[in-house]
Amino acid sequence: MDEKLQKLSKTIVEHSLKIKENDRVLITSQTNQMNPLIKSLIYEITKHKGIPFVRIVDPEIHALLQAKTTGKRIEELKKRREFDVENIDCFINIHYTTTDFENSKINPEIRKKLKEATKESDYVRINQRRWVLLNYPSRLDAYKAGKTTEDFFNYAIEVMNLDYTKMHEAIKPLEELMRKTDVVRILGPNTDITFSIKDMNVVSCCGENNIPDGEIFTAPIKNSVNGIITYNTPSPYHGETFKNVSLKFKDGKIIEVTSDGNQEKLEEIFNTDEGARYIGEFALGLNPKILEPMGDILFDEKIIGSIHFTPGQAYDDAFNGNQSAIHWDMVLIQRKEYGGGEIYFDHKLIRKDGLFVLPELIHLNYDLK
Repeated sequence: MDEKLQKLSKTIVEHSLKIKENDRVLITSQTNQMNPLIKSLIYEITKHKGIPFVRIVDPEIHALLQAKTTGKRIEELKKRREFDVENIDCFINIHYTTTDFENSKINPEIRKKLKEATKESDYVRINQRRWVLLNYPSRLDAYKAGKTTEDFFNYAIEVMNLDYTKMHEAIKPLEELMRKTDVVRILGPNTDITFSIKDMNVVSCCGENNIPDGEIFTAPIKNSVNGIITYNTPSPYHGETFKNVSLKFKDGKIIEVTSDGNQEKLEEIFNTDEGARYIGEFALGLNPKILEPMGDILFDEKIIGSIHFTPGQAYDDAFNGNQSAIHWDMVLIQRKEYGGGEIYFDHKLIRKDGLFVLPELIHLNYDLK
């Protein structure tokens, strides 16, 4: 396992962050369970003559602080976020799941005000600094995945340690096709949506920011989405999980939302602001090692044979004009065992039941046939 963590650290330092001499690197973690990886990262960072810093943020204490946040504290947090982006070159954020409900009692108004206060520094951090987000495997993750703690740990580290350089080469034909595409149509159970991605930028994600990784994303032209989509995986959001979320669109706007869960809470999320009712991202999951959902979006959005169609903020790399305080990745798996489905680019079938059908893309199916 030491060798696997060393390999992961090397991937993060050399491939993801490309750390060079005197780069200031902030590692944020949540428990001492992650110490083996943190130590390995420190060795790797210093080997490349970077300058590591570590910040431990206990999730229970953090949730309490958030719940007790006042206007004055928001002002101070704003200053600290600004300090970070002015004085740190690279960010490594390591999550460790102990409970999905730690933040569920935080007043949405506090979240909204804090997001507004820190949006400029958050923008700099996301778009002008180098960063990596990963989830260190926990017992709760193992439970969600239906595996023993040891088996899940080995699985998670294996998934994180994919050859991302090789993955990037494999995705190139799909990236080229998407850049030439205008109209996208997605079909499936209770799903029939069309939208345009004409002239939108397309981004292949291969270990630069997320670990694990394996997706390709763009964004729809903001007002072009019409139809209905129904997601068939659990959709967690701030401590609450929604199932069978269905969104109905007219000229880009979400005009109806339903799920099997708390309808009032669901409506509240989509009423966060105007941008919450428009889509900020369209992506295809391409990681051959991630097959089943486990309620962890960092893994679930990479599921091979899936898409995610994301209400809220658009990324700068594929910006369609949509701005929002939310960015809610929700996943639809289209493999046959999940109900199947089809994707058309400019009226031409490119993927059926989670498997690419075009000769130049068949290699992206790996061994799923």
